Parts: sequence; C-alpha cells; structure tokens
Amino acid sequence: MPVSGQDLIAIGVVAGLVWLWLDSLRAREIALGICQAACDRRDLQLLDQTVAVRRIGVRPTRAGLRLRRVYRFDYSEEGIGRHTGHLVLVGLNLEEISFGLPARADDA
Repeated sequence: MPVSGQDLIAIGVVAGLVWLWLDSLRAREIALGICQAACDRRDLQLLDQTVAVRRIGVRPTRAGLRLRRVYRFDYSEEGIGRHTGHLVLVGLNLEEISFGLPARADDA
C-alpha cells in the first residue's frame, strides 16, 4: 500500500509533537535542578519541589532557533512567607534566574 503525502504530513506532525513533549520534560527537569541548586546556595527553601511553565516562545541564537521557556517557582526564606521567582531557559541553557531579592557577592 503506497504512503500518501497526507500520511507523511500526519506522521511528521505526530513526530514533532512527541519531540516537543520529550524536550519539554527534559527542560523542566533541568529547570528544577537549577532552581534547587540556586535555592540551596542562597539558603532558601524551594516550595512544592516544582517549577511551572509560564510562557513558551522562540528565540534566535547563534546555533539557530531555540525554544525560550519561562518557568515560575515558589520559595521561602527561613520557612516564612511564600515568594515567587522565575527562571528562563533558551533551549536547555540558563539565560536568567531571579528571586526578586538583592544580589549577593557569592552569586556571581
């Protein structure tokens, strides 16, 4: 049975969606690890042990187009209060992380 052009397009779309899903899982795990390590360095507690994607876009880089993902996370200072920070990944690389707190000398 010959494969039609529509079948090839459908296979390509499904393959693209599977790739996006797997890449998003990997990026989320990387973002979570970065957040946990950053919280540990600042003596903060990462709440809920999770990050949540806020926005996904595309960013041109020297290596070509990459997905730009913005994640939100919650943390606590000494177990008091709940604060929100954000982390930006371009591809699988950290672009920015912000706690909304003053920078410390050992963060550089």
